[in-house]
Amino acid sequence: MADGPSDANRRRPTAVADLSEAGSLEALRAEASDCRRCPLWAPATQTVFGEGPAAAPVMFVGEQPGDQEDLAGRPFVGPAGHVFDRALDEAGIDRLQAYVTNAVKHFKFEPRGKRRMHQKPGGGEIQACRWWLDREIGLVEPRLIVAMGATAAQAIFGKPMPIGKNRGRLIDLAGGTQALVTVHPSYLLRLPDPAAKAAEYGRFVDDLRLARRFFEAA
Repeated sequence: MADGPSDANRRRPTAVADLSEAGSLEALRAEASDCRRCPLWAPATQTVFGEGPAAAPVMFVGEQPGDQEDLAGRPFVGPAGHVFDRALDEAGIDRLQAYVTNAVKHFKFEPRGKRRMHQKPGGGEIQACRWWLDREIGLVEPRLIVAMGATAAQAIFGKPMPIGKNRGRLIDLAGGTQALVTVHPSYLLRLPDPAAKAAEYGRFVDDLRLARRFFEAA
């Protein structure tokens, strides 16, 4: 069930006109390549911006780029991306018809020898990068925003949104946009029990099937 109008008013994304003169995703991507809004840019290889059609009906938002995304400069191309792609396929969604991005555009990590270990973005980093996410939303104008994981949900709603409590239901945002909260694909990779992993993956696919309706109605 969707939340009431009072909640929707509190969740209104910042209008793109208030933030930038960039009139296209290409211009915005170029602008973001030099982002210095938080310290994460310094150790990262590059900004990892979103990708997909400018008028995609659905926007998928993850947490941040991982090691492989940081090197490739594209979102969701590593292990979690492979899970995401497989789930999209099972849900009947063509990724090329969606806009895929992250709440935070630079890889936050801790060096351990030759490896770079993922670190969760902090509230200040999420807020700093919300500036870019708002602009993506303003240009794409998706009918549905799918927040994958707690970081993405916090970025979209501006406050913590427990996954278990809010998962699998459509929540009204401003301007007719709706949001759907689900788990991040990396969560599925971390589950040690095969039965639990299979069950949670099935729930994730079911969540994505809710998003499929928005492609069918486009």
